[in-house]
Amino acid sequence: MAASAADLHATLDARLVEATRGIRLLDSVSWPASIELGFIAAWKAGRAKLPDVTYPRLDFGDTRAKLDAISGAADPAHPIGDYIRRTAESWRVATDLLEAMGTPAITAHSAKLYGLPGDRVPGATLTNVDAARHFIAIADEYNSGAPLDEIETQIPAELLRIELKQRLDGFFGVDAIRVEVDPDLIAKAAAGATRIRLRSATTFSNYDRDQLLAHEAFVHSLTALNGRAQPNLKSLARSSPRITATQEGLAVFAELMSGSIDIARMKRISLRIVGIDMAIRGADFIEVFRFFMDAGQSDTDSFTSAQRVFRGAPVGGGAAFTKDAVYLRGLLSVHTFFRWALKNQRMALCRNLFAGKCALHDVIALEPYFDNGYIAQPRYLPPWVQHAHGLAGMLAFSLFANRIRLDRVEAEDLVLGL
Repeated sequence: MAASAADLHATLDARLVEATRGIRLLDSVSWPASIELGFIAAWKAGRAKLPDVTYPRLDFGDTRAKLDAISGAADPAHPIGDYIRRTAESWRVATDLLEAMGTPAITAHSAKLYGLPGDRVPGATLTNVDAARHFIAIADEYNSGAPLDEIETQIPAELLRIELKQRLDGFFGVDAIRVEVDPDLIAKAAAGATRIRLRSATTFSNYDRDQLLAHEAFVHSLTALNGRAQPNLKSLARSSPRITATQEGLAVFAELMSGSIDIARMKRISLRIVGIDMAIRGADFIEVFRFFMDAGQSDTDSFTSAQRVFRGAPVGGGAAFTKDAVYLRGLLSVHTFFRWALKNQRMALCRNLFAGKCALHDVIALEPYFDNGYIAQPRYLPPWVQHAHGLAGMLAFSLFANRIRLDRVEAEDLVLGL
């Protein structure tokens, strides 16, 4: 890459980071904790009504002008120029979404960023909502039988904070990532580059703890810290909307590969996709909330799930915030990518996914710039990636197992003879 092109795109990337600094998409669409308290109290008293949520009126006209200028200056024929243009465009759509908060128009903008439940799963004829219903059915079948007994644990938020802090200090270094208990957090946990927050008014299971480490700490925080260490493309430290499917898919894949995902987690992810589909088809907040309740979630968890569906959207039905549609699609895409990389002897691409906030497209298109050092190799790698031979073994088995058709297996085939 010529020095002039490198300097140009590094300058444009720096301008991109500066231009998007004031865009806080998820924070802007989230609801205050007081809405949950009021709704749950009214629900228990038999007086439930639709939540009253107001959003600020925002104007990102100046930001869009800056993004358009950056896109216009980037060379679309150059891999890094194309990366900058793609990233700038996703931020531009995010500004459209934020200006449309509280209106039905949010759905179309959200669909551009995250897709829809009815979108096809890559490499299959099934849609996201088809896949979701499949996992829900499996979870329900498992729970209706005689599942293996497990020792239930309830870890208070403060105790979990101490435990996570010790683990993270040992992995990233002392105080690289803060762990805080937050009374205003609606989700059970949230992660940034240097801070993980835990909801105070809840307890956590061992699965919750392990999922937090695998998903939040060793993917979301880890890729942010690696992105901050990049010498040229500083935007790799920021979660641009276009990388959401890969980032969330990678995080759930991390749960799978580290053994921290459980059947209840798969069901929760899948139920949210069905909830989004219901909302788009006209269901209001109470109907979606009741759907989660009927699926076996607590009232608090049902509110949290329904709130995720209606973030930034009218609560009367016909609109939704579709981010949670990316989880299964992202998981299946990342899983396929890892298996493809093993089959084609390109496992280095999988390591590159952790160098910052990347999309699958990026690690392929920008491979020469990883190779020549323009994009730095990741400083941190999750434990399951560090164990490369074990990872390759699991992927190799997965590749072969895909060739076995379960619908053709008879019980007699599974009985080992003497």
